[in-house]
Amino acid sequence: MPIPVITVAQMREWEAATWATGQTEAAVIQRVGQWLAWRASQLTASGEGVLVLAGKGNNGADARAAVEHLAERRVELLNVHSPDVIFPRLQELLSSQSFSLVIDGLFGVGLNRPLDEQWQRFIAAVNASGVPVLSVDVPSGLNADTGETFGAAIEAALTLTVGAPKPGLLPQAASPFVGRLEVLDDVGLAPTAQASELQWTLPGDFKNFPPRRPVAGHKGTFGHVAVIGGSFGFHGAAVLAARGAQRAQPGLITVYPQEDVHHVIASQLQSPMVSRWQADIKVFEKASAVLVGPGLAAPDVPDDVKAVLRRLWRDADVPVVVDANALDWLVMQPVPRNAIRVLTPHPGEAARMLTSTTDKVQAHRLNTVRELSRRYGHCRVILKGHQTLVGRSEGPIFINPSGNPHLAQGGSGDVLAGFIAGLLAQPALQADADRTIRYAVWEHGAAADRLQATKKNWVIEDLVDELGNH
Repeated sequence: MPIPVITVAQMREWEAATWATGQTEAAVIQRVGQWLAWRASQLTASGEGVLVLAGKGNNGADARAAVEHLAERRVELLNVHSPDVIFPRLQELLSSQSFSLVIDGLFGVGLNRPLDEQWQRFIAAVNASGVPVLSVDVPSGLNADTGETFGAAIEAALTLTVGAPKPGLLPQAASPFVGRLEVLDDVGLAPTAQASELQWTLPGDFKNFPPRRPVAGHKGTFGHVAVIGGSFGFHGAAVLAARGAQRAQPGLITVYPQEDVHHVIASQLQSPMVSRWQADIKVFEKASAVLVGPGLAAPDVPDDVKAVLRRLWRDADVPVVVDANALDWLVMQPVPRNAIRVLTPHPGEAARMLTSTTDKVQAHRLNTVRELSRRYGHCRVILKGHQTLVGRSEGPIFINPSGNPHLAQGGSGDVLAGFIAGLLAQPALQADADRTIRYAVWEHGAAADRLQATKKNWVIEDLVDELGNH
């Protein structure tokens, strides 16, 4: 089940409800310590140095609890009560020893005052060291409700937040401090009754998903994807979209490129069919899902492509996914009730659609999803970027935790759009379209994470090969 994004006050209520069941803080702290040590061990090698900075509160207790589980690492524990007193020791350690990781347990979500000069100097020294930091629950010095700093904050490479994400960990302005955000959801807290419109996706949400295919299934069982894409100078996007769709394993795929790139696209694809675009193609009749947009960036894309897109969006009974330049061709109009319609903008495209700016979109990502969905028939919106959002004009909005900055390569979005369409073409997956779309986004990011763990210089073609291979 996804986890709600909750405030510090809600977190306190959750903890109180947990203690009322008989669970103890000490037991939860030990569990958090075990998870911290496990993650720290993934980030370091045997014999490497780990510097543990432990403050006076529960975050310090969490960090100290990790020490006993780091037996194969060279661990230095620094209990920090007075930053001015311990600062010389910090400088000595950072200058005389080699550390591969710092565990930050200085302050937690209870911090509510500006940090004095001594604390700011201490935190600045940790940041200046260049050693990757793993922060416990919240980067020390960051307001977990607002994302603002208390004068200074640890710049973490990874934050392991306890129980549930807090809203201050999510703003774009907080990302330099938070780094990658992961949730420790299995630490012994009681099931939560807290609610939020923002939900954090967990890998376990997709256990046994996609479902097992029927033994007697055939090509017709798994649908037919139509990809309307590819124009002069941009043929690669259509190829990548088709290959992304292949990884979803629909029964059939047909690509409809512009005539001047037909041969170059056809020569790069084997199992997908490639047919020249013609205005009278009966896309409605042939496909169980349609993707429009990848590679349609040439200035001479004919108006009939735009007209067909608008007709598909307005009338088609099958899922329609719109990506890239085709997003600019949509008009605000009703769509059939229960129709599956999906928009996949990055922030710049969303800004154009809303006649806004990228900065405003990034500052108000949740509202951007709501407004785009409202304008375009209560459609599903995938607002791409760091912590991609998936949602509609009403109901929950899901935050995707997978992925990394190395996805910022041309073609990444084309692969994702194709993968989504390939999944939605399958009738069995249309029945739970929201989960299917969330899965596509999560797996796209998770594939990038798997690649990054083993191959630092991977390219988008590698992503295609890895997609769905979990």
